[in-house]
Amino acid sequence: MRTTFRSRITARFGRTYLSRIQKYGIGSSTIRLLPEDLLMLLRRDGLDPVDKLAGFRAKAPVSKVSLPFGMDAWVVTGYEESKAVLGSADGFSTDFAHLATNAGVAAEQSPGGLGFSDPPVHTRLRRILTPEFTMRRLRRLTPRIDAIVEERLDAMEARQGPVDLVQEFALPIPSLTICELLGVPYEDRQDFQQLAMDRFDLFGGTTAPFGAMSESLAYFRNVVRMQREEPGDGLLGMIVKEHGDSVADEELAGLADGVLTGGFETTASTIALGSLVLLQNKDVFERIRTDDAMAAPFIEEVLRYLSAVQLAFPRFAREDIEIAGVVIPRGDMVLCSLSSANRDASYVMDDGRFDPHRNTSGHLAFGYGIHRCIGAELARMELRSAYPALARRFPRMRLAVPPQDLAFRKLSIVYGIESLPVHLH
Repeated sequence: MRTTFRSRITARFGRTYLSRIQKYGIGSSTIRLLPEDLLMLLRRDGLDPVDKLAGFRAKAPVSKVSLPFGMDAWVVTGYEESKAVLGSADGFSTDFAHLATNAGVAAEQSPGGLGFSDPPVHTRLRRILTPEFTMRRLRRLTPRIDAIVEERLDAMEARQGPVDLVQEFALPIPSLTICELLGVPYEDRQDFQQLAMDRFDLFGGTTAPFGAMSESLAYFRNVVRMQREEPGDGLLGMIVKEHGDSVADEELAGLADGVLTGGFETTASTIALGSLVLLQNKDVFERIRTDDAMAAPFIEEVLRYLSAVQLAFPRFAREDIEIAGVVIPRGDMVLCSLSSANRDASYVMDDGRFDPHRNTSGHLAFGYGIHRCIGAELARMELRSAYPALARRFPRMRLAVPPQDLAFRKLSIVYGIESLPVHLH
């Protein structure tokens, strides 16, 4: 009885603490309460994971991390171990209800969509979305993506002085592509950018991640109502035409929000960071500029090497489950470090260098299992269009600031660079 009472008090204080983070964001006062073994999953040394993460992985690819007020989480840093967790829908749940229970978040704040649902709900929703993400459907976007890239290059060339590749190139491409995909007004792209970025930055202050989700869902509910009245040719309009009222407005808003979450900030960060890789590797820059066959292996190594999405969605053990000889108790939260798994020696001989000639098949940049990013091919399309076009248009492009002056995002689930100023000529 005493143990039960103690565990209830511990859980109550834990929920209060996590609710404070949800409401106010993580600042200097709350950041000190989080263990370094958890924060290291979100830290980088430039483009590389911090050295401590490799040591952590070598010592114990599945490790328990004690959170404040006696709460526990499990950190998975190995490649095979991450696949075991991400690939087990029977063993682990991503249902938002677990976050609501453990973090004191209101259940009505659930973003819905694929990322925070389990089968059979997840199965049904993914079946609705999958036809819209087949290569046959996506090919219709190829001319538009190419046009968006060219429009951005034209706008950059018209500018005087240094150009910020983040603001002028990396952010607009996925933003406009998602507008095109979903069938929403282009004039809303600034809102798109802010809503997507807020949820990934742990220093969000009053615009903390769950607040950004609520704003985004409210926006998409309005878009869904418009599509109900007059369905367009975008993803939402097509779903309305094909499925009618069998897909509820809330479900459609959640799916749209999931596309925004999974397809905007992740792709924008990868475009920006990959552009920096090009600037740091002149031989690769020249190959991308002159050899069409180089684009595909370059992109796959960019995805593996950068692993812009540093953490997978949290999982919760459905029952006591053993991973790599470690028993994870029922109900415990599990965090898989994708940036660590993609550098694991059991998967790839990683010497810290960027090498587009290495075999990177099987990387986890898009996740794994039933929750693998449904928009992976769309992201590849954007990258295939962006990098070669950038290198060909500006063959003498170079950094406009010393490399040590570049500012990278801190403690963010999606890693990124704040700005990337370059001289184009």
